[in-house]
Amino acid sequence: MTRLPLVVGVDGSDPSLRAVDWAVDEAGRHELPLRLVHASLWERYEGPRPSPGPPHPSPRATAEHITASAAERARRRNPQIKVSTALFPEEAAHALLRESDSASLLVTGSRGRGELQGLLLGSVGLAVAARAHCPVIVVRGDTAGLAGTHERILLGAGDPGTSGEAVRFAFREAEVRGCVLDVVRAWRCPAYETPGRPAPAGEPACRHEEQACALLDELLRDAGAAHPGVRVRRATVEGPASKVLVLRSAAADLVIVGARRRQDHFGLRLGRVSHTLLHHAQCPVAVVPQRV
Repeated sequence: MTRLPLVVGVDGSDPSLRAVDWAVDEAGRHELPLRLVHASLWERYEGPRPSPGPPHPSPRATAEHITASAAERARRRNPQIKVSTALFPEEAAHALLRESDSASLLVTGSRGRGELQGLLLGSVGLAVAARAHCPVIVVRGDTAGLAGTHERILLGAGDPGTSGEAVRFAFREAEVRGCVLDVVRAWRCPAYETPGRPAPAGEPACRHEEQACALLDELLRDAGAAHPGVRVRRATVEGPASKVLVLRSAAADLVIVGARRRQDHFGLRLGRVSHTLLHHAQCPVAVVPQRV
């Protein structure tokens, strides 16, 4: 049975090359072929070259060099991986979104070639994470997280309607890596429940944490039974989910969140938590679509 490839967007930038390295390791873990994709509007810029001055490579030649260099880098890192390349004369986000229809995973760097240095996440990465049909991993973070030395996967447990696929993805990832799966559900009291204003009579103060625990039980039951060898550490934490997960990402090799896929052209619903992680997480971020 042919397995769908792991697709990587490449553009020759340093974040792109880090994404290639990460993707090679991921493809090796899952025994997937690797497909390196470069897309740009080089045809728009090709034309007669001015005669004076030294010759410059054409935009297409530059694109071919980028993909060939990325492929050589991937083969050096793991000669056992089957590597293919593709060039498309179109916007990068459009090409990668089309590739996501027939990909196991889609991997991008945190910022592309030509992006402003101040940007936390490039426009291509954000567009792909919001609309792709397969899980998207944006490779970002510190050296330890990129190298996978923490031996820990972090799953942000959202609502059941957005998290089922993310939970299954997280268990598979933890199993193939042989690492711990940390599952975190953040919870908060409504504004009217403060130390000076307790919950109304008949509503225990701890009910929100109890609800968070019950939700974890529901989310993890089936996947846990399917992957009994995965070591799971559960936590319910009071506070904003985005802040909780960003802080804990410093000790993780990958943080995973789910997002709901809509049937219209707007794609996924990326909420505040996903956006915050894509911009500030200290390790690679996986956004896993939940089809509804």
